[in-house]
Amino acid sequence: MPALAAASALTSAQLAAYHRDGYYIARGLFSPAEVFELTDHYMRMHAARQLKNYTHTSWEEAGGDILKVYTRVMHPHRWDTLALKWLLDERVADVLRALLDEDPIATQSMFYYKPPGAKGQAFHQDNFYLRVRPKSCIAAWTALDRSDLENGGLQVCPGTHTMEVACPEEANADESFSTHLVRPPEGHTPVPVILEPGDVLFFNGSVVHGSTPNRSATRWRRSYICHYAPESCHEMSKWYFPILDMQGREVVRGETADGGPCGTEFKK
Repeated sequence: MPALAAASALTSAQLAAYHRDGYYIARGLFSPAEVFELTDHYMRMHAARQLKNYTHTSWEEAGGDILKVYTRVMHPHRWDTLALKWLLDERVADVLRALLDEDPIATQSMFYYKPPGAKGQAFHQDNFYLRVRPKSCIAAWTALDRSDLENGGLQVCPGTHTMEVACPEEANADESFSTHLVRPPEGHTPVPVILEPGDVLFFNGSVVHGSTPNRSATRWRRSYICHYAPESCHEMSKWYFPILDMQGREVVRGETADGGPCGTEFKK
């Protein structure tokens, strides 16, 4: 079985830590050359205004909000072969099979720019949006720059993967580009995840996580984020269709009426 064959991708101690905390870091999964290729590719496409299904906003139109100029790129794997290659990468698939103990299904990709001065994203749970049932989705969050507290790196709340998906409240628009906030529950202190370029953070879709604004004057915090579902899932939000197996073939699952993009952005 593929899941059993891939179990060696992690040690028993690493798997135990994942099941305890809800997340796992694969250090150096992508090489510096691969990271440069993807980052340069998306910087060049943005500069040339060649991103598809994307609103290219000028500095004048942005009204001082740099994230209006460099908004996230949603589902680039649907039109960009390099993004699709990363989404279906066999190294990622091996880790996912070990963590899920079954084959994964690829559901989403996103490229985040997060330049200096950009807002963060309030704490939230990914499966609130993907609505994978049963079980949950899982994220593969790849750092393309060094990611730390100064430049708005990700923070996770260990152990919250056992939580139910919570109903969010409204976030602080001065700090977060997205509207939803799930407060870290009592006893679950957020932990900063320090990542180097090429490191991949895998985390369960119920894990409460988020980021603060990029307070660096010079450093970007670019990342490539993909979401997956276990092959055994029965349904998910139709916003993520079409979905693929790890060979790039379209697969069919039931659709939920709710869910949607990972974090609804403030309108202003």
